[in-house]
Amino acid sequence: MCKEDKDEVQAIGWQAIDDALKNIYENQEPKHYGTVIPYFLGGKDPLQGISVYERKEPMPHWHFITYGFSELYEKEWEDLEYSGYGFELTFRLKKEDSDTEPPNWALNFLQNIARYVFSTGNYFAAGHYLNANGPIAADTDSLIGSIAFVEDPELSAMDTQNGRVEFLQIVGITVDEEDAIKCWNSTEVLKVFAKYMPLYITDLNRDSLLNSEEIKVLIEKGTERDGSNTRTLFNDKLSWKESRGLLTGKSYEITIGAHQAETLGKVLKGRILKDRELILIGKNSNITINYSKEPEVKINENNLELRISKETALEIASELVPKEKSFTLSTMKKIKFKIEKTEIKDQEGKVVQVIG
Repeated sequence: MCKEDKDEVQAIGWQAIDDALKNIYENQEPKHYGTVIPYFLGGKDPLQGISVYERKEPMPHWHFITYGFSELYEKEWEDLEYSGYGFELTFRLKKEDSDTEPPNWALNFLQNIARYVFSTGNYFAAGHYLNANGPIAADTDSLIGSIAFVEDPELSAMDTQNGRVEFLQIVGITVDEEDAIKCWNSTEVLKVFAKYMPLYITDLNRDSLLNSEEIKVLIEKGTERDGSNTRTLFNDKLSWKESRGLLTGKSYEITIGAHQAETLGKVLKGRILKDRELILIGKNSNITINYSKEPEVKINENNLELRISKETALEIASELVPKEKSFTLSTMKKIKFKIEKTEIKDQEGKVVQVIG
């Protein structure tokens, strides 16, 4: 739905967004991409529009701003504190020399995120991150395969007649940078990146920032100091089974996928050494791991609970590598780990990489 289609209704929320952007862009007229068929009438695009501004500083880039996560017209949501989902998304993308128009993939990318939010009801906030299961720009070989969310550096949260609206900027990151976030936390990792990523502009052609020894050391020190903020990790290979031996009694075998093995070990250290709980989530079973001076194993339906010492956490972390293998813990001899190969598939389901 284009803005002009609702002239008879006051566009309170829409105007508030426009006013916020005027503080930055003054008289620049943005390129605006509206939706032909409204989402509530069966259209496929949830966002009512996306505006794109062209910037030269601190490097040439496109600045995308969405219209549609918040209430653009009359107040309809019961929550009076927030307007709609309480945010609009922004995205800063490095402008290539040959670009005369914003790339279509970026517009589709923002609409895809909107489809996820509108279909699930899940919302985003600063500090959240997400794996895109491939390059965020489809049909490219870009290393940018994950995204994180920060407050837009130039657009502060605002209070409108329909409620509060925050401007959340999408930041394109590499998969190993996402792993660094899991092992520490999103806010702190992105603070480190800020020096090397002005205004958090996404550059599809860049290498991982972790290739820099300076950045790598800063993140390692922060991770060791603060531990990990990641409370839950998903592993599609995760499973466990209990066995009973006539002489040995109960024992437990835990299976995980090789793809996340190393990251899991680092997160485990960052949780248990700081006396924090870690929950591993699989397709059919979960494992909860807590710190305890006295090792213990409990079972509750499909959930296995491990209470482990810091010594055991360090042993597990040292053994978890992205390689097919099995090992039995010396500090908890009834626990055996099995690491299986992981197949990485593209969006069409084709296997593009085997890890392990």
